[in-house]
Amino acid sequence: MGSLKGRHFLTLRDFTPEEITYLIDLAAKFKDMKRRGIPHDVFKTKNVALIFEKTSTRTRCAFEVAAHDLGMGSTYLDPSGSQIGKKESIADTAQVLGRMFDGIEYRGFAQDRVETLANYAGVPVWNGLTNEYHPTQILADMLTIREHFGDLKGRKFVYMGDARYNMGNSLMIGCAKLGLHFTACAPEKYFPNADLVEECKEWAETSGGSVTLETDPEKAVKGADVIYTDVWVSMGEPDEIWAERIKELSPYKVTMELMNKASDEAIFMHCLPAFHDLETKIGAEMGERFGIKDMEVTDEVFQKNAEIVFNEAENRMHTIKAVMAATLGYEEK
Repeated sequence: MGSLKGRHFLTLRDFTPEEITYLIDLAAKFKDMKRRGIPHDVFKTKNVALIFEKTSTRTRCAFEVAAHDLGMGSTYLDPSGSQIGKKESIADTAQVLGRMFDGIEYRGFAQDRVETLANYAGVPVWNGLTNEYHPTQILADMLTIREHFGDLKGRKFVYMGDARYNMGNSLMIGCAKLGLHFTACAPEKYFPNADLVEECKEWAETSGGSVTLETDPEKAVKGADVIYTDVWVSMGEPDEIWAERIKELSPYKVTMELMNKASDEAIFMHCLPAFHDLETKIGAEMGERFGIKDMEVTDEVFQKNAEIVFNEAENRMHTIKAVMAATLGYEEK
């Protein structure tokens, strides 16, 4: 495998299974070094820009701490902190930031925005989330699964709920390339894009994995090693969508009854935030409006698997560190 120095990290479609595995391995190495207190601040002269058109807890903290651990400075630009797309085009912004920074993270809306940044920046650009893809999350997920089971290849992975956007797309790509058996379980209108499904099936044929679309939750989870879900309404979608999603996706809620139909060692995963109780503003509002006490996952399932879910969240930092380091030219000793 060649060096990843200078590469953008926009979607896992652009990376081979060997490259993805290398990033997971490097993340595991960095995690071990951090746990053991071994410094790895090898980029002390570098600085990165973090553009957040969509706010975040995990992604922002992961990038900032990872940059600090690598010795880099970081500048956070929130939706009100830059003129990107308003007074200044994305292309112009990219060329300005590319002259000041050594790498640029973007978290926002359409994929073409992060691709435009990459086309004009002249430095590595990393996708922190777009409507279509969330590649750093998938690296964290795969590291978490490997830590728990000891391997990835051949594992049965089931994604429950709305699989049309960034999480469904990216998990399907990651599983297909790394040899997992991926199932998207949802009503047909929530299935991933048909062209992407066919592309992933081709990768799965090579890797030894598979891609399946299923509408029946009980059939989907039979023998599953991992059951994964996400919130039913994404950032930026209107509030009126909640009624429709709750009605149509409630049969796909992850419950203990459903978990018990999977393999004996099955784990639950979630990229967070999760509506497993009413201890949030939106959760309380939805509880009052619809008479529910949870949404995509029950509190019982979440709490039973909390250690895995929060380890998954921590692994965002380690895998993001690996992505930045590898694309900025990290040389292993």
